[in-house]
Amino acid sequence: MSAIISASILSADFTKLGEEIKRIIAAGSDWIHFDVMDGSFVDNISYGSPVLKSVKNCTGAPFDVHLMVVNPEKHIETFAKAGADNITFHLEAADNPAELIDKIHALGVSAGVSVKPKTPVEKVFELCPKADMILVMTVEPGYGGQGFISETLEKISALRRFCDENGYDIHIEVDGGIDANTAKLVKNAGADVLVSGSYLFKAENAEEAVESLKF
Repeated sequence: MSAIISASILSADFTKLGEEIKRIIAAGSDWIHFDVMDGSFVDNISYGSPVLKSVKNCTGAPFDVHLMVVNPEKHIETFAKAGADNITFHLEAADNPAELIDKIHALGVSAGVSVKPKTPVEKVFELCPKADMILVMTVEPGYGGQGFISETLEKISALRRFCDENGYDIHIEVDGGIDANTAKLVKNAGADVLVSGSYLFKAENAEEAVESLKF
């Protein structure tokens, strides 16, 4: 079974963002990954809900919103109304993650929970019955183009074992340093949704790049 590819527009050419989104979906990407950074939870600042709203109609593909922000509960409704199909928040930023998952679901959107590389993956186990997806960061969040942290592979494996043993049918997403080589590693560990940015958008042949991640 092939992996779901979520193309991170953080690496796209923003002078022609709509065209870039259409191009990468035509190349075979399944989702569009929308990284939201506030300059507080992470150092970098990216873009917000007005950008999502403006590009939502560029494609019928799902928009996979990743909130790297403090107080994520303040932004859930705004991004849901702007067109998010999935909203993932960071466990490290949420006071009541279970309640936040319920809030996302109440808005008709699927819910994901993300953990940083240094956060023990066991901390998210209790949320697996409620969440639709767990995002294991394979780099430190905040900047695109970083190198893959190999130690995160065991976290992916541990999460997949826990979900399989308990019958939790949820996606395991990975984000950071994903290319043809690391894609094989994370898929073997149990990931089924792969976020990739620069590897896809900077590729000479985007279709071949997507294909190399899927299978």
